[in-house]
Amino acid sequence: MRRVALRGIRAHLVRFVLSVLAVALGVAFVAGTFSLRTMLSSTFTGIVESTTTADAYVQGTQTVGGSQPGGDSGLNPVPLALAGTLAEVEGVDHVIPALQGPIVLVGADGTAVQSTQAPSFAFAYDPRDDTLELTAGRAPEGEGEIAVESATLESSGLALGDSTTVVLGDDLRAVEIVGEATGGTPFAGATIVLLDAEVATAAYAPDGLVPLHAVHAEDGVSEAQLVERVEAALADVPEGAQAAAVTGDSLRADTRAEIDGQLGFVTTFLLVFAGISLFVGGFIIANTFAMSVRQRMREFALLRAVGASPAQVFASILVQAAAVGVLGSALGVAGGVGLVQVLKVVFERMGMALSGEIPLDGFTVAVSILVGTVVSVLAAALPARRAALVPPVEAMRDDVAVPERSLRVRAALGSLAVLAGVAAVVSSVRSPDGDDAGTVLGIGAAAVVVGTLLLSPVIARSSIGVLALPLVAAVRPLGRLARGNVVRNPRRTANTAGALMIGMALVGASAVLAASAQASTSAIVEAEANADLILQSAGSSSIPAGAVDDVAAVPGVDAVDPFLAGSVLVAPAGRTPGPEDAGLVAGIEPGAVGRSLDIEEIDGSFGDALAAGRLAVQESAADDAGWAVGDELTVVGVGGTRTVEIGAVIDSRAIGTSVVLPADLFRALVPEQQTFLSTAFVTFDEGTDAGDVRDGVTEAVQPYVVVAVLDSEEYVSQIAAQIDQVLVILYALLGLSVVIAVLGIVNTLALSVIERTREIGLLRAVGLGRFQLAGTVTIESVLTAVFGTVVGLGVGVALASAMPAVFADEGLGTLVVPWGSLAAMLALAVVVGVLAAVWPGARAARLPVLQAISYE
Repeated sequence: MRRVALRGIRAHLVRFVLSVLAVALGVAFVAGTFSLRTMLSSTFTGIVESTTTADAYVQGTQTVGGSQPGGDSGLNPVPLALAGTLAEVEGVDHVIPALQGPIVLVGADGTAVQSTQAPSFAFAYDPRDDTLELTAGRAPEGEGEIAVESATLESSGLALGDSTTVVLGDDLRAVEIVGEATGGTPFAGATIVLLDAEVATAAYAPDGLVPLHAVHAEDGVSEAQLVERVEAALADVPEGAQAAAVTGDSLRADTRAEIDGQLGFVTTFLLVFAGISLFVGGFIIANTFAMSVRQRMREFALLRAVGASPAQVFASILVQAAAVGVLGSALGVAGGVGLVQVLKVVFERMGMALSGEIPLDGFTVAVSILVGTVVSVLAAALPARRAALVPPVEAMRDDVAVPERSLRVRAALGSLAVLAGVAAVVSSVRSPDGDDAGTVLGIGAAAVVVGTLLLSPVIARSSIGVLALPLVAAVRPLGRLARGNVVRNPRRTANTAGALMIGMALVGASAVLAASAQASTSAIVEAEANADLILQSAGSSSIPAGAVDDVAAVPGVDAVDPFLAGSVLVAPAGRTPGPEDAGLVAGIEPGAVGRSLDIEEIDGSFGDALAAGRLAVQESAADDAGWAVGDELTVVGVGGTRTVEIGAVIDSRAIGTSVVLPADLFRALVPEQQTFLSTAFVTFDEGTDAGDVRDGVTEAVQPYVVVAVLDSEEYVSQIAAQIDQVLVILYALLGLSVVIAVLGIVNTLALSVIERTREIGLLRAVGLGRFQLAGTVTIESVLTAVFGTVVGLGVGVALASAMPAVFADEGLGTLVVPWGSLAAMLALAVVVGVLAAVWPGARAARLPVLQAISYE
């Protein structure tokens, strides 16, 4: 039977090619996801290996905040003076303090050098540090000189000997590039600058504290021995009270684990779309085998008549499906490698160089082929079962008709799934404050989608009858003929449209969410921000404090209110905070309340609380933790521990943190190096000319290159543009499912042409022209595509419309349905239908009339 199955593939090669392509596209996503993750992991692992080369590290022992992307571990800093003590320990060759922090390098075009969201930082040059090696020029000396990493130098457009500007702390400094350095691995687009040691110390350790010390051992001293000796030395000095030593291997392992955890989210995100693609591909495979079984019933009957058992017939079809799966998966693995190669080139052009060749390990190949094959076999199982169970005598009649099962059971199951899903969605909307409201909404949405897929054959006849009315009236008699062909087999039509239905449901939901997010942001800014201008940082950079001071000195500016953010520990008074209590808090000047911010006060006075040195908490956080005005919280930061009373409970969407501290207290707890200032609100004096003041503010921030000056509308537009960027990525990922859906329509139409060969011949014989026949097939394709799109968009928009009610506390409080975008998607469905019909229509038109009439 294996040989029979393989000959069946060869005899009906065309009908399996599109199924192979469907599997290949889905598997390409799976293989590409794993390969991309491996490449990213190897890139960042290489960075870790090349930048943490010490045998031991001395770092803090107390958690004072959450770990930050810039490399801050969230532990208390250690004294810079420990370097001298550690250098005298037996077996220590040299000690390098971590003197590093943020910097802004101005490129040849006068803008900040930055790549995607990669960090921009500088550190002290030390000839003993093998992280970077000077390959040209010399080491920087004094405040007016820097050295630059090779990739950064190339992306900046600068060259050795050029003069430029850097923003270091609060200062704008004119510098000359005197050296070029190269690392042992690409740094994934990070902007890296080397400074003179004294300059770096003044900028990044003004209080005599550093994040850690890198301790390098002499030859013959193991990491364990070194750590033991360093620990003994720390116990003998007061500066070592809150410091401990860890082996280099331990720190590197922890860093790699953290990176892998962050990449795990990326992998999951991409695999979700890969799963969608495979699920959509499964519809095509199932449809292909279902139609193939219908057309080959006499062939299967003959196999039964010569002694083949139902199990053998069943197995022969599954063997064909497995062959499709294996071949499609193999092509998908190759496609995944090509996809990652394209992404690698794109990343490199964006300035994010990835290391090494594209990885393709045995695990990726095995998982990809297994997934593709299993999906193919499962999709073909039901049609195979039907073929195996049809009696041979019935199948060998002249007019072979496969009995269609009633849709009653499917309709009942679909109705129950839809009703249960709708009930879950309504429950989550009515109780949005429940802990599991989001989960209930997700489960309900999934149930609605599954139920709709089950119900689609039931609603196909009536729905397509309505959708076809314009075509029936405008294109006679082709419209009526095409409508009849589409509704003749509603199960097949629904399965064909189901692939497009899933993709369009996700696209419609994404469009509603994007439009609602933009409208919600606009509403939040209008309701809570009273500023005349907003200063916004670019990329991952923070607004330099010097820019805030310069803007405050502009004539006509009444005040500049910075919005500070940093990580601390917050816990109820009487309980020692731990790492689980780490989180971001905001620091706001008391005068900003009522001046540039208009925040809803649930209990207490927000402005008075900050002025009195008390903190404010968000209503949602207060409800979850049981906090109230008058309660005391313990706040732990690098600057120490404070017990602070809750002075107000607020409800704000503009402030994205649960706890708000007075700016003075925030600065006392969070050092400047760990403070992120992304936004500052500017208010004008009364009676001033807004245009003149804005010109002055723009001129004041121009030297800092990373600060944008925006009014409220521009600020909202900028956030909307960021949302649109995310939406483009989602559309690109969902586009794969749409492409697979197009293949499904092409596949179904092609098989339908084969199935209706005699019918087509008779139509041609009674006068239907070639172009009329091709037009009929095109209308069938358009009706199928429009049906899938309308149902998918309807489900997606309806489900997404429930999300603002559930996620209002997260800032998604305004519902907007983008009718223009939805209309464009409907027009796209027509285009999809026309394109999908090109090949099947041409094939139908080329059929010889006499041969088609005599076809059996």
